[in-house]
Amino acid sequence: MQNGDTFELDFKGKKIGESQSESISVIIDNYLQIKNALVADDQEAAASAGGKLAGEFEDFDKSNYSSEEQQELKDIIEDAKEHAELISASAIDQQREHFEILSKDVLGMIVITGTDKKLYQDFCPMYNNNKGAAWLSSTEEIKNPYFGKRMLKCGSIYREIN
Repeated sequence: MQNGDTFELDFKGKKIGESQSESISVIIDNYLQIKNALVADDQEAAASAGGKLAGEFEDFDKSNYSSEEQQELKDIIEDAKEHAELISASAIDQQREHFEILSKDVLGMIVITGTDKKLYQDFCPMYNNNKGAAWLSSTEEIKNPYFGKRMLKCGSIYREIN
């Protein structure tokens, strides 16, 4: 697999099930709404979910984390919020480009915050001229947000989270 930075995030020995923040669940739910809209080739629904997600990033409380984690979260959230906002204002091809980066950001948050949700990190080797891209899913069934209905089943589970 290419694009190693997508996969090799250090979980720092944290049990991912130990969520330190309930608001990460809301962020994950909104992220999954974007993913599902892109799977369905629904630009409008992805845009709506992107707007909601941007607001959730704005409201995320970092105070329960160490100063180092707060700084990491601040950087991740700034980037993720920007890409969520761009998803809310873009055509579907650009939404998918921003979703690729958003997926890395949301996974980076989960590394710090933990989650009580069972998730799967999936990977499509063909996206972005065969460089590949990952995304998070709540089911084992592959539904590719990068190609939507054109290549719905393209991809595989890279790892299970929880």
